[in-house]
Amino acid sequence: MTGSGKMRRVVLAPYSLWALLFILVPLCFVAYYAFTDNSFAFTFDNILRFFTATSEVEGKQVYTYLLIFWRSLKLAVISTVICFLLGYPLAYFMARSSERRQKVMMTLIMIPMWMNFLIRTYAWMTILQDTGILNSALSAIGIGKLHIIGTESAVVIGMVYDYLPYMVLPIYSVMAKMDVKLLEAARDLGCNGMGVLKRVILPLSLPGVLSGVTMVLIPSVSTFYISQKLGNGKFFLIGDAIEGQYVANNLHFAAAMAFILMVILLVVMALMKRFTNKRVYGGGDSF
Repeated sequence: MTGSGKMRRVVLAPYSLWALLFILVPLCFVAYYAFTDNSFAFTFDNILRFFTATSEVEGKQVYTYLLIFWRSLKLAVISTVICFLLGYPLAYFMARSSERRQKVMMTLIMIPMWMNFLIRTYAWMTILQDTGILNSALSAIGIGKLHIIGTESAVVIGMVYDYLPYMVLPIYSVMAKMDVKLLEAARDLGCNGMGVLKRVILPLSLPGVLSGVTMVLIPSVSTFYISQKLGNGKFFLIGDAIEGQYVANNLHFAAAMAFILMVILLVVMALMKRFTNKRVYGGGDSF
């Protein structure tokens, strides 16, 4: 092994140890609890329960945890799409701005992240409640009050606010390194503004988009505090279900739900990464 190879191993050793202790080992414990019962005997019952448990909702029998997961995924996807629609143009504007303006905009994006997550959520409760700041402003201009708190819309608003920076920053980091000459070359070859966006900017920024989608989608799917406070506890998300089983000391079923969620998210991430690599490194249209 060359000297550079040994140096690389030395440099990566702390990260490898950290990943082993705080990522791999906990995941092994989650898998172990997911496939065992209270006597720690091997079983598939916890996994099967997630897919087969039913309950009555509005006079209909529904699959309880599949319905909860579907609701969680729906709200997470909606939040991720909104974050992308808001974050992508913002990231592009930042990347094309002067260095001083970039620093100012970066500071403005980071400031909310300096505050505690719980404080930010409570702040939105104050804003969105029926007697809150938003409804007071709407009433003052004659529009009337809107009932937002305790709805899925309130949960989506909370998710978008809390996770938007995680969409903007990865896309910005990729766009800031993008060679401006590529954009000029595309225009010289006859591309209009939309053509430059479609054929150059978007394909080259896909790795940042993938990172942003991953960093927004995963915490959005598994969140529970936002849904409890902004949703007033009126509907469960998968994070609420996992927390509820943990509080009830049903650790094995809680681990099973977490394990299933982890597997689904890993599959989605793998498919997204494969699609991104195909578009960026091969198979996509050129000029």
